[in-house]
Amino acid sequence: MPDPYWNHNVHYHRAVLDAVPHNCRAALDVGCGDGLLARKPAEKATCVTGVDRSPEMIRQACEEAPANATFLTADYLDRTALPEGTYDFVSAVAVVHHAHFEEAVGSLVRLLAPGGRLVIVGMAYNRTALDWMISGCGLPVSLLLRWLRGGRRAPAGMPVEDSAMHWGEVRRGARSLLPGCRYRRRLLWRYTAVWDKPKEGGP
Repeated sequence: MPDPYWNHNVHYHRAVLDAVPHNCRAALDVGCGDGLLARKPAEKATCVTGVDRSPEMIRQACEEAPANATFLTADYLDRTALPEGTYDFVSAVAVVHHAHFEEAVGSLVRLLAPGGRLVIVGMAYNRTALDWMISGCGLPVSLLLRWLRGGRRAPAGMPVEDSAMHWGEVRRGARSLLPGCRYRRRLLWRYTAVWDKPKEGGP
């Protein structure tokens, strides 16, 4: 079933879904908005929880919630809001730049169960000439995809904020906080970081 709308975040939903581990029991989508992404892992996980600080976004998410998905108004930065060390899979799309990077990533890591997988799709700003060149290459692709896949706009009310970090800072921060993560800068002004939390008693 095609997505009801397309934007640069929705474009990378496939990268998130491809990272969902086999036999995933509990998945969490942080900053779930209207629940578009969270409904997709619900097909691959036993249960999925979507959280967002916006009551209006959660209301919209609940309107089309599958039976194994739960949507909650909550702030993942609040250590009392969600059970820590519980989720086999945690996704955060265009979320971490809304808070201090170290605090945001640390909170996501705490929510992961040992052996769980974290996927971050994030944003950064251009600082170097190479940054601008790569971003420029994405423009014609973005315009073509928007023409091919565009439909209705994303629901109103989703918060929009620019990143306070440039690409180099994000790359170094991700590799420092998530040792061994698979970091990749993507063409459409996003990066992905995929990280597996060590199992208890593991190396």
